[in-house]
Amino acid sequence: MGADAMSRLLLNHSLVMLAAYLLAFLQAKVTFFRDLVGAQPDLLPGLVLYVSLTGGGAQLMLVSLFGGLCLDSLSSNPLGISVLPLFLVGFLIRHNRHLLLRESLQTQWLLGAAAHAGVPLLTLVLLWLNHRTPLVGLFTLWQWVVMTLIGTAMTPVWFQVFDRLSGALNYQDEQSISFRPDRSIKRGRV
Repeated sequence: MGADAMSRLLLNHSLVMLAAYLLAFLQAKVTFFRDLVGAQPDLLPGLVLYVSLTGGGAQLMLVSLFGGLCLDSLSSNPLGISVLPLFLVGFLIRHNRHLLLRESLQTQWLLGAAAHAGVPLLTLVLLWLNHRTPLVGLFTLWQWVVMTLIGTAMTPVWFQVFDRLSGALNYQDEQSISFRPDRSIKRGRV
């Protein structure tokens, strides 16, 4: 891998990790939406979805681990309980990404809905398996629906934001050439 490709990869990793950190922090600090509708949207599964469709396996593990730990450290969850659901959803999507149309808005929405619905359910199952007793009731269903809908709507935003950032910050190779490939070049005196 060349130095240019390595710098692009490092820049992409850094931007995604910064986004994961900011998401975890903003979800814990900004509460006006939670106060308004009674549910705090979790946007981290959408970021994991983006990474699983565009990045490598190491980047998926890093974002799942770092984002999950940041999220758990700022919530009442046991530390590390969010890491496995984020990674499992990302791994399943990454494993089948050769079958998916990454650029399709419908695919992004459907996978976003699956990711945002699946991560809270998997976390809830892990809490129960860990002998924790989370408060679950009819209001939990409302929170789950709101989290899923908001996360689904925001998932295509990750694709647009990071594609634009990549296009703006990374060097783009020139696709066109200035001469025909079948043209012969004569050297010497005429």
